Amino acid sequence: MNSTKRREIFARLQAANPHPQSELDYASPFQLLIAVLLSAQATDKSVNLATRKFFPQYGTPEKLAALGVARLEEFIKTIGLFRTKAKNAIATSQLILERHGGLVPQSREALQALPGVGRKTANVVLNIAFGEPAIAVDTHIFRVANRTGLAPGKDVLAVELKLEKVTPPEYAQHAHHWLILHGRYVCVARKPKCLQCGIADLCDYKSKTKA
Repeated sequence: MNSTKRREIFARLQAANPHPQSELDYASPFQLLIAVLLSAQATDKSVNLATRKFFPQYGTPEKLAALGVARLEEFIKTIGLFRTKAKNAIATSQLILERHGGLVPQSREALQALPGVGRKTANVVLNIAFGEPAIAVDTHIFRVANRTGLAPGKDVLAVELKLEKVTPPEYAQHAHHWLILHGRYVCVARKPKCLQCGIADLCDYKSKTKA
C-alpha cells in the first residue's frame, strides 16, 4: 500500500469521527491505567460496569492501595482473570505511591515496570492520558492493519512499529482510536462489514463480504 492511499484512509476515518474517544470510563490518568489493566481479555463494557462500583470511592492510588486485594476482587469478580488483576492493580497503586509520588509516570519504561502493565497498556496511557502519538496494537488493530494492508506485520510489535513509520504525522495522535474502533465495529473478525466500510475501496483485502 502506498503513502497516498494510507493518507486517504486516515483522512476518511478522521472525517467520520473527528474526535475519537476511549470507550473506557475514567476521571484521571490513574483511573485510566487501572481500567486498561483490567481490560485485558475483557470488554470495555464489562470493565466499566466493574469500575463504576469502586472508582467513586477508591479511585486514587492511596485509596485503592488501602482497599486491598481481597476487597478489590469483590468489585471485579465479573471480569476474567480477576484475581491476578486485583493483585496487580493493588501492587501498581502501591508502587505509584512509593516510586512516583502518587502520580502516574509518563514514560513507557516506568509504566512497564508496574505490575501487570505491558507495552500495550503503557501505550494506551501515554496516548490517552498524556497526548503522545503512541499506538497500542490490540487484536482489532492487528487485524485491521494486516487485512487492509495498511501496516502488515507478523506480530503486534511489528505492526506497531510499522504504523509508527507509515502513519502521517497529522493523524498520529488519534490513529490508535480510529483503527481500534474500525476493527471493533466495522472490520470485525469473522465477517467484516465491507458494504458499510468507508475505506473499502482503499483496502487490499481480497475476500470482501457482499452482504
